[in-house]
Amino acid sequence: MRKRKLGNSDLLVSEIGLGCMSLGTDKKQAETIISAAIDEGINYFDTADLYDFGTNEEIAGHALKKVRDQVVIATKAGNRWNESKDSWHWDASPSYLKSAVKDSLKRLGTDYIDLYQLHGGTMEDDIDGVIGAFEELKAEGLIRHYGISSIRPNVIRQYAEKSSISSVMMQYSLLDRRPEEWMNLLIDNGISMIARGPVAKGLLSDKMLDKASSSIKENGYLDYSYEELKDILPGIKEKLSPRNLNETALQYVLSHKAVASVIPGASTVEQLQQNCRAARAQSLTEEEIVLLKELTKSSKYEAHRDM
Repeated sequence: MRKRKLGNSDLLVSEIGLGCMSLGTDKKQAETIISAAIDEGINYFDTADLYDFGTNEEIAGHALKKVRDQVVIATKAGNRWNESKDSWHWDASPSYLKSAVKDSLKRLGTDYIDLYQLHGGTMEDDIDGVIGAFEELKAEGLIRHYGISSIRPNVIRQYAEKSSISSVMMQYSLLDRRPEEWMNLLIDNGISMIARGPVAKGLLSDKMLDKASSSIKENGYLDYSYEELKDILPGIKEKLSPRNLNETALQYVLSHKAVASVIPGASTVEQLQQNCRAARAQSLTEEEIVLLKELTKSSKYEAHRDM
């Protein structure tokens, strides 16, 4: 598996990572998938304290314990469960982040986190305080590097200008090209993108519209109506043949140098292996990239902008 440098850090991450949220709570099944990921050459594993009330961190940490020095463990904080655990609220206070990291370390069974990420972010946060908390955690050796998981342009710009973040996690796919507007800003500041949702809820897999939920059938997906999807998806598959759609989708995201790693979820070993085959495929040609941009929409975030 090819690896890429994560932003301004010293971390090398596999082009395909494993988004652990989809693993579920069956420990044996989850560990089988993680073991298969390691066999495939994946070294980047992404979890969060929010997932399954922290159980996801426990499962991932246990499965990775024997290879801890060979992998990059990323987790996130900021979404805080209430006492009854039936809802959560946003808490990006420095005091909470410094407390949450210790809970994550305990669940993960490790004494450091490679990449600690703010699991969201708003302009109302004490951004300077958040950055200060992350820098303190770095100085203490509890985290090696930090980043944010956010799609808000005004928040991303603040962290890019004020901090030494290594990464920004964003939803990015052929059907959601909004992050492309911000790639130059990230590159100019030595920041990498971690791309989630590369197959757009399964629409960019070979099952295409068979994966469409009732909501997508009724309301479409982002800027695309369901009727548009019925036209666009078969068109992409046909014109990029003999590539399968999953390969085209992942290679498009990987074609951008701002992207360090793509983290599709995988609930089965077969899904994981399919994603790895797609990542190992031949890179898209310039002609293929141009064609894909012509077939899809280049959108931008309309909200959370300060310009």
